[in-house]
Amino acid sequence: MGHLRRVSILLACAVAFGCGSHGPRHVTDEDPGDKIPAIKAAVQKHNSAVIPQLVKDLESDDPAVRFYAIDALKSFTGQTFNYRYYEDDEQRKPAVLRWKEWLKKSAFAPRNEK
Repeated sequence: MGHLRRVSILLACAVAFGCGSHGPRHVTDEDPGDKIPAIKAAVQKHNSAVIPQLVKDLESDDPAVRFYAIDALKSFTGQTFNYRYYEDDEQRKPAVLRWKEWLKKSAFAPRNEK
């Protein structure tokens, strides 16, 4: 399946998840149907406080969550560190490690990790 087709399918799923009546959504939600709209809302509101969770989400089992996490991180930081959401765990690992190192050195690191 081509990259553009995968992205189109992921976007269609995210739109479908975003419809309906839900309570408050948070980037820490386990359900991608709640997490993805929360990620999108955080980007729209320029809520960079979610960055540590987005870095964690780069290791999600759900490719749609990974897609929105890296897209949000790029929006906030301008960086991707060559992370590709569609690669397997081993292929993503070096980029995830770069993100974790970046986070430790950033102003966004949780206080207990600085």
